[in-house]
Amino acid sequence: MITMQYRIALPADYDMDIIRQRIAARGHLTDDFPHLSFKTYLYADRNAGAHENLYAPFYLWHNTQGMNAFLGGAGFAGVIESFGRPVVQTWSVWHARTVSDLSLATHATRDIAPIAARTTLSTLRDEEEASVQTDLDRGALAAISAYDPTTWTLLRFRLWGTAVSRPIGSDADVYEVGHVSQPATKP
Repeated sequence: MITMQYRIALPADYDMDIIRQRIAARGHLTDDFPHLSFKTYLYADRNAGAHENLYAPFYLWHNTQGMNAFLGGAGFAGVIESFGRPVVQTWSVWHARTVSDLSLATHATRDIAPIAARTTLSTLRDEEEASVQTDLDRGALAAISAYDPTTWTLLRFRLWGTAVSRPIGSDADVYEVGHVSQPATKP
């Protein structure tokens, strides 16, 4: 499995209703996308307390075949047409656990942390399994831990059914969920 996200920072005075309308009009287009485990249409709104306005869809793919089809297709071409070609971050998944119906998700958190040079990846992977379980026990609807060996960073992504606050001192992103695409069929 592989995760993917692009974060599009928008001006402070950007009308975020444009993003909400975009999600409402286009969100269903990936509901049955091949090789997709789920896609969350995420956004952050300064008027709702976010640090910045963002449009930041997050994907969990069963394999790179689906990811490549999306990035080379009409859906991503529409993103490029509207916002320019964003940097697409990807992470190799260690742990991905979800409830069967993610449509209940209203908020998401994404935290990226550096992996220290002397860290043993197998130990960190085991620690992340415990972190995933802890957050599921706390009510997360989805919990993903992954890493990027090009930047040596750790990703923790969670979906929640209720509003969440950014932990004090944290750089984690907190998003609202506009739509979740979760194809019923697996690859």
